[in-house]
Amino acid sequence: MIPVSIELKAALDLAASERSTTTILSTTDNTTFTSDGFRTSWGKLVKKAKIADLTFHDILGTAVTRFALGGCSNPEIATFTGHSLKDVAAILDAHYLGRSGELAESALAKREAHESREWIPNQAPNCPKQVQSKTS
Repeated sequence: MIPVSIELKAALDLAASERSTTTILSTTDNTTFTSDGFRTSWGKLVKKAKIADLTFHDILGTAVTRFALGGCSNPEIATFTGHSLKDVAAILDAHYLGRSGELAESALAKREAHESREWIPNQAPNCPKQVQSKTS
């Protein structure tokens, strides 16, 4: 089972009460997509939205990135998305996080805290810094 937010659970419960299929994404006939059918429908929607170079798998990459920016560890991300640890690292390194300025600032703050004998716990970028003495 995959944990979901309260909002998503409410939406899924509502959708389940209105449909006869248990599949989250289904066709207009309320049946399960074939892989070709989904690919075709996805392609039409992307074209209609005038979005270039976007695949359905890019959504998973975005989720991996958002979890990482939220302070999740690679094992936590892999458990949630179903990726291997190696794939999570590759996604973050090659395509999404790259060399984020926020991450660089966080790294610098941690290094400076270490050098001044203070400790900053792992936290998401843009969070207020919680500096604590190493002796605490």
